[in-house]
Amino acid sequence: MTILGIDPGIRKMGFGLINMQNENPNLIDFGIISTNSDMALEKRLRVIYNDIELVINQFKPKAMSVEGSFFSKNVKSMMMLGHARGMALLGAAQSGIPVYEYSPRKVKQAVTGNGNASKDQVKYMVKMILGLKSDTIPDDASDALAIALCHTKQFRYDD
Repeated sequence: MTILGIDPGIRKMGFGLINMQNENPNLIDFGIISTNSDMALEKRLRVIYNDIELVINQFKPKAMSVEGSFFSKNVKSMMMLGHARGMALLGAAQSGIPVYEYSPRKVKQAVTGNGNASKDQVKYMVKMILGLKSDTIPDDASDALAIALCHTKQFRYDD
């Protein structure tokens, strides 16, 4: 089963795809969907949606896991994040892909065994679990892979 993990963001949205085989996660792909802050909001959202749609059409994931909302004093940032998340969720809905939401704490717990782990600890464990040799994996993509890995801990897959 192919799982698409999403780390939402309006400027940089991370995505990571893993496939479960014999209860072992295998890396398929990862990347960043970027938008320019000079672009109008609706154009940025269109870029995100179109790129998510391309990823979904290319890799045909059976599930999407996404980081749950967080709360911030900066209302504008939260709204922008919500818009970006909405585009990812719409992409999943349009393709009939179920979406599973996980809190940052649950993701950290699933990947590192510590719900208070640092970003560096999460990134290290993602690389270890997936056998990544490169140090060049972007933080947002690493987070997306962690979110996908979290989903694998919640369900058992045979294919």
